[in-house]
Amino acid sequence: MIAFGGFKQVRRLLCVGAHSDDIEIGAGATVLRIVRENPDVEVTWCVLSGNEIRHEEARRGADQVLGPRVARSIVLKDFVDSRFPEHREKIKEFFEQRLKSTDPDLILTHTRADAHQDHRMVNELTWNTFRSHQIWEYEIPKWDGDLMQPNLYVPLDPEDVAAKVAVLRDVFSSQRNKHWFDEETFRGLMRIRGLESNTRYSEAFFARKIVVA
Repeated sequence: MIAFGGFKQVRRLLCVGAHSDDIEIGAGATVLRIVRENPDVEVTWCVLSGNEIRHEEARRGADQVLGPRVARSIVLKDFVDSRFPEHREKIKEFFEQRLKSTDPDLILTHTRADAHQDHRMVNELTWNTFRSHQIWEYEIPKWDGDLMQPNLYVPLDPEDVAAKVAVLRDVFSSQRNKHWFDEETFRGLMRIRGLESNTRYSEAFFARKIVVA
């Protein structure tokens, strides 16, 4: 199994989200920290659904999080939102043919305990495809009340917290009609996870297996 030796040792990072704001919500500040500490990292940023508007938001969000220096491949697909289980074989084929070859040192993806069926499918296929890799599962707050019990925390600088919140606020205008999609939600969750990890702010993940280099 690929060992984790810290963010500076991550050569290739794979970020996978079912929808165009998922990566930023679940792991945006962590990615900001990774690229700040390791600007030589190569990032594959994959969003599996979306129309033209959502794809444009995905591109802008990725570019703002990654900044101008980081090498990236932004991969946008158009699998039907909320119907991933019906298209499992096609999505699995995409994972095998396109994502597997990235051979990442670290993968950020949805958690298995997520109430959204698309998110659970992405988690399942991530684990099916990458059997010897470091996989960190991120959380998405929602009305279902399905926040996970994390076992891994990434402490965050206030600057990365502010940058994540700004990206979500400024880029994803298509989501502003949702009552939960606001700065208080995103900053508040990072504050709670910081409280749990004895720091000001953190993002939290669930890691089924960790091998330390």
